[in-house]
Amino acid sequence: METRVALLSIIVEDLSSVKPLNDILHLYSEYIIGRMGIPYKKRGICIISIALDAPQNTISTLSGKIGKLKGISVKTAFSKIKSN
Repeated sequence: METRVALLSIIVEDLSSVKPLNDILHLYSEYIIGRMGIPYKKRGICIISIALDAPQNTISTLSGKIGKLKGISVKTAFSKIKSN
């Protein structure tokens, strides 16, 4: 199956959504290359970057699930590189 490398940029404004976010990410852990989280205490938010290598529909599904969580914003950037 063809996969793509992508980066999810996530901003968590409602900290009560952190547990559901982590539960979702755990379900997709096989596709996660790396993850970086930055707590920004001054603003009371968390900034998270997730690097993925997965089928495009899987990345889109994951992004959609995250975007439905209360107080969370997510954007996805895709690499042009595709692999089998």
